[in-house]
Amino acid sequence: MVDIKALFLEYGFDLSDKQVKQFEDYKNFLLSENEKYNLTAIVDEREIVVKHFIDSCLPSNEIAANSKVIDVGTGAGFPGVPLKILRNDIKLTLVDSLQKRVNFLESLMQILDLKEVKCVHARAEDYAKEGREKFDYALSRAVAAMPTLSEYLIPFVKVGGKVLMYKGQKGEEELALSNKAISTLGGQFEKTLNYELKDNGARHIYIIKKITPTDKKYPRGKNLPKSKPIL
Repeated sequence: MVDIKALFLEYGFDLSDKQVKQFEDYKNFLLSENEKYNLTAIVDEREIVVKHFIDSCLPSNEIAANSKVIDVGTGAGFPGVPLKILRNDIKLTLVDSLQKRVNFLESLMQILDLKEVKCVHARAEDYAKEGREKFDYALSRAVAAMPTLSEYLIPFVKVGGKVLMYKGQKGEEELALSNKAISTLGGQFEKTLNYELKDNGARHIYIIKKITPTDKKYPRGKNLPKSKPIL
């Protein structure tokens, strides 16, 4: 059995016994349901802890207490659910476009006994009509290239709020292509957080601060953020 507490300690996270059990239950439920829902290509228990759970938690200190957080394209709950386990004070909304993943997440919330979590079946551009500028933070991990992701995420955060995009080695290239999208949508690049994950190399989290309201025409529908990104 993988030692979750020890692995988290290597990255400076001292989990309570309750948190260790929640991550253990999360891992077991993820593996038991994976074939049914196609949730993750990673099935090694240690890799799940490091590459999914710890990776999701890396920027936890950047999120202010009692914040409203939205995780767009959450899939099996990354990065939102591990952050919620670590930071139970946050109020979390999980958005995914596939109903079967939302079903998995709703069951997971019952198993982990997590409160103040809303699971939403919607495309980001559709839910933006309801969630526009209602959140302190918008997060996404491995969903789309940064110009596209900016259009999905920035509309959700309040002025003064922040967007966190989890990226790997190509992050700097994507950031260089994102200047127009970020400014057009009311954002301003703030900083990059750089980490090293064992067996997973460099991880980068790009933080965008919302400085002006986003024009109501964004995000565009008909898959335009992806097919014709703002460049």
